[in-house]
Amino acid sequence: MKFIQHSMAIIIVFMAAFGIPLQAAHAASPATLKVGSTGPDVPDLQFRLKTLGYFNTDVTTYFGTKTLESLRRFQKEYGIAADGVAGTQTWETLKKVSVNKSELDMLARIIFAEARGESYKGQVAVGAVVMNRLASPSFPDTIKGVIEQPLAFTAVADGQYKLTPDKTAYQAAQDAVRGYDPTGGALYYFNPDTATSEWIWTRQQTVKIGRHIFAV
Repeated sequence: MKFIQHSMAIIIVFMAAFGIPLQAAHAASPATLKVGSTGPDVPDLQFRLKTLGYFNTDVTTYFGTKTLESLRRFQKEYGIAADGVAGTQTWETLKKVSVNKSELDMLARIIFAEARGESYKGQVAVGAVVMNRLASPSFPDTIKGVIEQPLAFTAVADGQYKLTPDKTAYQAAQDAVRGYDPTGGALYYFNPDTATSEWIWTRQQTVKIGRHIFAV
């Protein structure tokens, strides 16, 4: 956890020092990047690779050999041509399986709001549902879109989503992004003691973790 917190702090300080807004690199379609590239999309690429465990050094605005090696490993493991170039297919895949800084904040916030009274496994499970929805064609294709989809999460509707997440929520968010999914691929979850929707009971249940039942 200390490594992750330290890495995040470095990234935030770096982006502030260079005058790069935390959401700037995600505001428009990212550029095609290769060795020698510079600019705000480079730290976005490095941050996403870092959240997945491929990039293990400080984030910069320069695409060097370490970025190249990290990107090639990612491409190879995700079935993309391992040419070391961050083009359209690479970016599309990255955005389905990783997060940028602002998206990590959103994921931690929804985990904290929805599951702060649950076990660590239960908190990761909520994050996993968000990531599973992000990867599914049946849901919005951004973290923000998934979380803020109308009626998707009670905590957004009742305002708890505005609460400041703790360190555990950030760790759970990081683990969910890296593929830890204790739900078995669930797209939904609910508390059987408070659920009022009859429809949710028709979904195929995968597991119960703490107070939540998870389903597909």
